[in-house]
Amino acid sequence: MRAVQVVQPTGPADVVVNEVPEPTPGPGDVLVDVHRIGVSFPDLLLSKGQYQLRPELPFTLGVDFAGVVVSGPAGFEPGQRVAGVGGYGNAAERVASPADFTFALPDGVSLDEGAALPMNYLTAQFALAERGQLCPGETVLVHGAAGGVGTATLQVAQGYGARTIAVVSTEEKAAIARAAGADEVVLLDGFLPAVKDLTDGRGVDVVLDVVGGAAFTDSLRALAAQGRLLVVGFAAGQGIPEVKVNRLLLNNIDVRGVGWGAYAMARPGYLQQQWAELLPMMESGVIRPPIGATYELEEFGRALVDMEERRTLGKSVVRVRD
Repeated sequence: MRAVQVVQPTGPADVVVNEVPEPTPGPGDVLVDVHRIGVSFPDLLLSKGQYQLRPELPFTLGVDFAGVVVSGPAGFEPGQRVAGVGGYGNAAERVASPADFTFALPDGVSLDEGAALPMNYLTAQFALAERGQLCPGETVLVHGAAGGVGTATLQVAQGYGARTIAVVSTEEKAAIARAAGADEVVLLDGFLPAVKDLTDGRGVDVVLDVVGGAAFTDSLRALAAQGRLLVVGFAAGQGIPEVKVNRLLLNNIDVRGVGWGAYAMARPGYLQQQWAELLPMMESGVIRPPIGATYELEEFGRALVDMEERRTLGKSVVRVRD
C-alpha cells in the first residue's frame, strides 16, 4: 500500500510516497481503509525533525484520518465510517488505529469533515474546557482564527455559550473566520484597541494563542481581570515569547499551557470522553469544520509547504480514495 513518508527530516519538500507493508492490527485496533487525511501542523514539524516525537526513520506521517472500518473490536463494524487520530502514521491507504483513538462519525458529517475534526477540535475542547475553564457568557479571543485550530476554537467556544472575537492578518482570512461563526473579527494590526472597544474597555476572559510572536504582550493586555491566556503553539515562528510575571500578579491573570496530545493520549478513555462532549455540537451544526484546499496523496508535501508559507485557510484535506 502507499504511505506518505519522511526518509530524511529535511522539510516538507522532501516528503515522499512509498510502498509499505499493510498494517497488522492488534486485538484492540480498528483496521480502517483510509479515504481522507487531515493535514496538521505536527506533520510539518515532523517533516523537519522539530517535533517532540522523534520516530525512527523512515516513518509515515499523518495525524488525522477518516475512512471506513474493515475490522475491529466490539463497537466497530465493517463498513462503519470513522475518524481517528494519532501522533503520526495515519497518512496511508490503510491503518490500524487503537480503538481508543478512533471515533464513529455522525451521519451528517462527511469524510472530508471527519478528517478535519479530531486533532483540532479535541485540542480546542481540551483548551477551553480543561485548561481555560470556560463558562457560558464569557468572551474568547482567538488568534490565528482562520486556521484549523482557530476555526475549531471559534466553534467549540460557541458550543459552550461563549462570545467569540477572531484575530486574523488579512481580509481574506477574516472571511474564513466569519464563515466559521465568529461573532466579531478584528485585524492583527491594532487588535488590542479594537478588542477593548468591543468589550467596552473590560477585555476578554480567555485568549487562545496558536501564533505567539510579537502579539503576545498585547494578548496579555487584552485580558480582563482573572483572564486566562492559553498557549497552544508558536506558528509565527518568531521565537517563544517571555512573560514578565509581575503583569500576572498586578492584573490577576493566568498564562496556561495547552499540551493536549501528551495529556490526552496517556489517559485511557479520555479521548472518547472528549468526543462524546463534542457530539451534540456536531449534531446541532455548531461544529462544521471549514475545509480549505484539497490535495492528492502525492501532493502531501505540497500541502505542508503551503502550510509553512501560511497559505492554508481552514483545514487542508488529502484525498486517498473516493
